[in-house]
Amino acid sequence: MSPELSLVVPVFNERENLAPLLLEIAAALRGTPYEVVAVDDGSTDGSLDELKHLKATDVALRIVSFERNSGQTAAFAAGFQAARGATIVTIDADLQNDPADIPVLLAELRRSGASAVVGYRANRHDTPWKRLQSRIANGVRNWLNHETIRDTGCSLKAFRAEAVRDLPLFNGMHRFLPTLVRMRGGTVTEAPVRHRPRLHGKTKYGMWNRVFRALADAFAVRWMQRRALRYRVREEV
Repeated sequence: MSPELSLVVPVFNERENLAPLLLEIAAALRGTPYEVVAVDDGSTDGSLDELKHLKATDVALRIVSFERNSGQTAAFAAGFQAARGATIVTIDADLQNDPADIPVLLAELRRSGASAVVGYRANRHDTPWKRLQSRIANGVRNWLNHETIRDTGCSLKAFRAEAVRDLPLFNGMHRFLPTLVRMRGGTVTEAPVRHRPRLHGKTKYGMWNRVFRALADAFAVRWMQRRALRYRVREEV
């Protein structure tokens, strides 16, 4: 039987975080049929071997493994295609997202009837320099794309599966999933979530891919917005 809920988790060099993440997910979703689609993005630290080890005792875990590092957007795209649930939640593997917030997003998705619920980190546990970079990147994205998303960089989001499975995704587009959902006629709401300090592994983002790549990608999305097809069929005889 297909689960009600699919969690899509991009994994790139997060070996030490994987076992605790799965335990926290199981505790947060006790009583809910779910699956975890972990997409290994060409890890070099043994993350794939650890996932295979964990799968031996975790029936909810499914693994998609890339031949080489292809980026977070590719990992999300592969996870969306592999996911079987009617609802899809995206979450980072670094334990900075709290799995205990997943039920909050699911409740808001049901309450609002929206296509997506976007988490925003209400109290970020990052360095002031990293918070500044994120604030600049978020402002650039919203300014260029006429958006009001409070935290486009937060990976903790909940979607109705039909809203994301066929989205046109390109490199860097994972930051713009809410905008892409709206371009397809969907609705988006937001909910506060917790944020925790990183305990293991290293951040994958710096000034280049947080701010300057954000600018380039935002221009690409702006181009898509201006050229998107917009029509309604009045009748078909």
